[in-house]
Amino acid sequence: MQYTRLGNSGLVVSRLAFGVMTFGHDQGPMGAVWKTGQEEANALVQRSLDAGINFFDTADGYAGGQSEVMLGKALRARRKDVILSTKIGFRTGTSITQAGSSMRHILNSAEECLKRLGTDYLDLLSIHRFDTYTPFEESARALENLTARGLVRYVGFSNFTAWQAAKFLGIQNARGYAPFIAAQMYYSLVGRDLEHEVVPFCQDAGIGIVVWSPLASGFLSGRYTRQDPTGGKGRLSEFDILHIDKEKGYDLIDRMRQIASGHKATVAQIALAWLLSKAYVSTILLGASKLSQLEDNLGAANIQLSEKEVAELDAFTAPAPLYPNWFQAFAADAVVRDALETPRK
Repeated sequence: MQYTRLGNSGLVVSRLAFGVMTFGHDQGPMGAVWKTGQEEANALVQRSLDAGINFFDTADGYAGGQSEVMLGKALRARRKDVILSTKIGFRTGTSITQAGSSMRHILNSAEECLKRLGTDYLDLLSIHRFDTYTPFEESARALENLTARGLVRYVGFSNFTAWQAAKFLGIQNARGYAPFIAAQMYYSLVGRDLEHEVVPFCQDAGIGIVVWSPLASGFLSGRYTRQDPTGGKGRLSEFDILHIDKEKGYDLIDRMRQIASGHKATVAQIALAWLLSKAYVSTILLGASKLSQLEDNLGAANIQLSEKEVAELDAFTAPAPLYPNWFQAFAADAVVRDALETPRK
């Protein structure tokens, strides 16, 4: 297993982590995702621990809190050996107050998370989504309250834009609050929007990126094809929220199969290995409901893509440039850039 620091913090995390969104059972649009019982959960967590994974992530919104309960039970005596991460912000009840990032909801939610997980503290607590109706100052004060009381060690955000995260971090720094150290964000070979603003911001701010859905909800597993776009009635046939150019994605997967063949690997392993080649990615959340899926994903840690292969995948999936990013690149002074960035021989 590979390890690194989470951003500029002293927290050492495995570069492959385990996300337990599949734990639990429920109805509705997420029913295709929540399909793992306690026995299977125990086996998945144990295999992750055996492989050297030390970062486990969940959220209070997963399967009505079942995911947190099941993860807590699966970890048991190993709690002290792992980094336990959860997220708050999505609706957890029928009351109008049971959602968002108000001080009331953050404090209440965190305390309920602790109970469900069966622990005295959280290593990482992240705000799961941007709340239009709550000032950042209030949310920042709530997170600081939790860290000051010792209930939370580190804080992070998920699914924020760069300007939202930067404004929030500015408030934390100005008031001497514990700052964000983690950004849990969607990132994959078919979803590289993150590179426009969030990646440069995180690099500048010393924030580690925690990747969710690295296989684009299974699209990059290789099971989805033009011949069978449902993937044998896979998850995407019932729960499809990611914006994927599937026609271009099918072409990408064809090329990934060729690269995978040269490494005696699977398409999914190549997708994960590409993410591991990015130094700004601290850890990647593997999501699995079966041991066979987890075993395959774990194999990515042993794959070293060549510089040529990484460059080819980069070029094949490069996101279209945005303004003013493309203008700044165009207007950069070439003389100074070459003097400062050209490698010395």
